Amino acid sequence: MAPDDGGHQTALFGLQEAALSDGVGYRGPTACSAAGITYRQLDYWARTSLVEPSVRPAHGSGTQRLYSFRDILMLKVVKRLLDTGVSLQNIRTAVNHLRERGVADPTQITLMSDGTTVYACTSPDEVVDLVQGGQGVFGIAVGRVVREVEGSLAELPSERAEQGKAAALTSDELAARRSRRTTA
Repeated sequence: MAPDDGGHQTALFGLQEAALSDGVGYRGPTACSAAGITYRQLDYWARTSLVEPSVRPAHGSGTQRLYSFRDILMLKVVKRLLDTGVSLQNIRTAVNHLRERGVADPTQITLMSDGTTVYACTSPDEVVDLVQGGQGVFGIAVGRVVREVEGSLAELPSERAEQGKAAALTSDELAARRSRRTTA
């Protein structure tokens, strides 16, 4: 995501989420699995500031990026737009517009596109106006994507970013044993 004046990343929908305050995030492979993208896409999008990890960015070789829930949500939305034929350049424009606009509740947004331009609709009336005007060809209900990402992440491990040291946050007994073995 685009940095703000302080060099920090701004929230996509104008909200800072709880995961940022408590440092909980998801590693790259988990983010890829939940968003349905390849690691190469994830890495490229982070390096080109399309979707950067907001919990913990990479600081050189060997560091693990940690993605927040909203980061993964954005990854999945970008993937959906790509799958429908929208160019990465137009997706970048749309993502930047959404960041600038800020929205209180992302579940109330429907992204509509004609394959070239992406429109953010916040009411059913806006969707109808676009469709009647011939501008909207397909739509992505962000609320539904939120539920999909929640379902995917419920089965995947998260971790807490702690002063360069990560502690796994899983209820899996094997993962807990691995964690104890590596910290001992």
